[in-house]
Amino acid sequence: MNVFEAALCTVTFRKLPADEIVALAAKARLAAIEWAGDVHVPPGDTATARTVRRLCESAGLKTSYGSYVAPPSDDLSALAPALATAVALGASNIRIWPGTRQRDSRVYSPEERRTVANVIRDMAAEAARHGVTVSLEYHPQSLTDETGSALSLIEAVAHPNVYLYWQPRPGLPLDDAVTEIARIGEHISHVHVFAWDGDRNRLPLASAADYWQTALAAMPPSRWTGRRFAMLEFVAGDDPGAFLADAATLRKILEAEFPPGASAIAGGG
Repeated sequence: MNVFEAALCTVTFRKLPADEIVALAAKARLAAIEWAGDVHVPPGDTATARTVRRLCESAGLKTSYGSYVAPPSDDLSALAPALATAVALGASNIRIWPGTRQRDSRVYSPEERRTVANVIRDMAAEAARHGVTVSLEYHPQSLTDETGSALSLIEAVAHPNVYLYWQPRPGLPLDDAVTEIARIGEHISHVHVFAWDGDRNRLPLASAADYWQTALAAMPPSRWTGRRFAMLEFVAGDDPGAFLADAATLRKILEAEFPPGASAIAGGG
């Protein structure tokens, strides 16, 4: 059974040092941390990555690397320092952004789409050489800002080492979320978890517990075979207290959907 385990994205705590984040994640009884490449573990800073790896290993936490590599604006040469950092971090998964950031998928020409797919495929092959999976951010103003675009991209890339994240767009109705998950679920590795309204106001996760319970229950079997993480992101006020409350809610959601004793598949993630 390929279960989801509770985790954290460190973009939630950009102002906190790594050791405090690890302590918070351990206190919240999480399974993993995705480290942000824009602040905590910069690409190319393998010394910091190794330090953070030791902190996580001491706390029993797995790692993922949240890079901001964005093909085709970034090519293989831009991937290299991020990939080296992921390896030093002990992360077997690296997140990249599909397409030029802050650009809607609807404005891409077919040729531009082919270029993006080709670059991602090359990146996936290079990452595979290092035992690292590639997951595409699922986000507004990217080539995964709409489910049809995300699906056509993953099919065009056609590489077994490339997967999709999933997260709801702010204010996305639950029925639409379930429809999205049904269409792309076989490609989903991890999910980013938060509670926002349509105006991007951050709410306690408890207010969206039923939403997430239903969404996770709707996940179809995935070709992903590793450990899967539901990663808390952007808690209200970036407040550690709000994070601990949200983490408790997330664990409750996951324990209801994936009862204790259900075994996560080893490897990956």
